[in-house]
Amino acid sequence: MKGVLICGGTGSRLKPLTEVTNKSLLPVYDKPLLLYPLQVLFDAGIKEIAVVTGNDHMEQIASFLGSGKRFDCSFTFAVQEKPEGIAQALGLAGEFANGESVCAILGDNIFFDDLSPAIRGFQKGGHIFLKEVPDPQRFGVAQVRGETVVALEEKPKEPKSNLAQTGCYLFDHRCFEVIRSLKPSARGELEITDVSRWYMEQGELSATTLSDEWLDAGTFESLFRAAQLVRERRRS
Repeated sequence: MKGVLICGGTGSRLKPLTEVTNKSLLPVYDKPLLLYPLQVLFDAGIKEIAVVTGNDHMEQIASFLGSGKRFDCSFTFAVQEKPEGIAQALGLAGEFANGESVCAILGDNIFFDDLSPAIRGFQKGGHIFLKEVPDPQRFGVAQVRGETVVALEEKPKEPKSNLAQTGCYLFDHRCFEVIRSLKPSARGELEITDVSRWYMEQGELSATTLSDEWLDAGTFESLFRAAQLVRERRRS
């Protein structure tokens, strides 16, 4: 399995900070944000990682990460010319994946659960990680039966569950074919939820529901909360 770290988007909710750097390089307590999702990949034994980001801050991210030698891994960098969705960003890693399954993770997500058992045990199909949230209308929302996902909606006005799809996705090599066939959503993006939905329609999408904290650190409040949580865990 190969890893794909997606650091796209404009970070509009974090301006003016993101006018000078990519949001994935913003500090969370004592290290840059992107090192937290990267650690998920490292913990799962993933050593080959593609980093996808936009033009504006590619040089900064590449300069910070380097070849990967100091992390005992190797990085390949890909540029997402326009922010046209998570699925579009993942699609840029198709050649890099070279027929292998991928663990795609967003560069602004922080997980406190250990995801490595699910990642290491992945065989085929698709697998997503869900978290109960108080405001599911902000996310892709899943309904599950056992460990099988039976329904998915993207940012529904009236959610049928409170299980949000978090920013870590396991897909086999077929995801790249699926992405090539996707059409943009109403907001002009290729939606990662549509990739997950394809696997669900094949009866091949499973899920893990997280029990510990998860943060999408894309706002000032969640970024601040992330730093608080990391500090608390370090001291406990």
